[in-house]
Amino acid sequence: MSKKILAYFVSIIALIVSIGFGVTVGTVAIPISTLWNSSADAGAANILWNIRMPRVVLAGMVGASLAIAGAAFQGLLKNPLADPYTLGISSGASVGAVITLFFSISIPFLGIFTLPVFSMLGAFLTMLGVIGFAKLVDRSMKMETIILTGIIFSSFLGSIISLMIALTGEELRQIIGWLLGSVSMRGWDYVNMALPFMIIGSILMWVSRRELNAMLFGEERAKHLGVNVKQRKMMILIGGSMVTGAAVAVSGTIGFVGLVVPHIVRLLWGADHRHVLPLSLVNGATLLIVCDLVSRTIISPTELPIGVITAFIGAPVFAFIFFNQRRTGGM
Repeated sequence: MSKKILAYFVSIIALIVSIGFGVTVGTVAIPISTLWNSSADAGAANILWNIRMPRVVLAGMVGASLAIAGAAFQGLLKNPLADPYTLGISSGASVGAVITLFFSISIPFLGIFTLPVFSMLGAFLTMLGVIGFAKLVDRSMKMETIILTGIIFSSFLGSIISLMIALTGEELRQIIGWLLGSVSMRGWDYVNMALPFMIIGSILMWVSRRELNAMLFGEERAKHLGVNVKQRKMMILIGGSMVTGAAVAVSGTIGFVGLVVPHIVRLLWGADHRHVLPLSLVNGATLLIVCDLVSRTIISPTELPIGVITAFIGAPVFAFIFFNQRRTGGM
């Protein structure tokens, strides 16, 4: 069995196991047999299919989206510290979503898609702003410049969110809970709302996998190899912004998934984006399903925000990658 086949086999098995634990473990334990024999216990079947399953599916979708976006951004910027959270893109998506919630915006022809569309718009504009500002400060786009620019944008956007929270009143608790990140009690409507954007965005990044490999050697080299660099960069930015915006719209701000997962995938199985992107997607789904399971069981019956769990994992990994990059000076 080749290394790549083993990677896919292990990743898929881990995802299946995490889904099994996610739908059966909780305040009420549900037998795994309920998945194929719902008539045995109607109450357990109701919990499984209407509460647990949509929650697990949504957690998997969000984790997959953030991980594949992180992998694509890291390849595009040749920077292992790039991900939707550290670049401030999640904050931009949050601003778009909070503005929608704060002003109760609902565009008739968009309907339930108003929230993810505004969230994606915020993510995309922030991505363009970060890259544009970083180029203005330092045309060589050094790692430190991009990360510091992301921090600057995150701080500014965070102040906008804080202002809206201060003016919110009775909806304060709802918005703060949403910003901390959660997939609790979302239901199938949220899955249906985010799924189209996550699929389209992931496809846009996936079709650029070979071009991402070429761009690892520099934009000039990629052009000589026949890559339309400008077009592919825009396609990757749009795809990454779509999946990030949709993820933030349904789950709030969840950090570090797009940083940790692609880094581990590259460490274990190499930097070929033909495999980094799908493996990041599968393992990102697994990670967030597991984090959500921990968040709702570690101090049961009280639930922790899922963003707290990912931060506990991601912050040490972020520090490790940063210091390792400073020491080695490469991706």
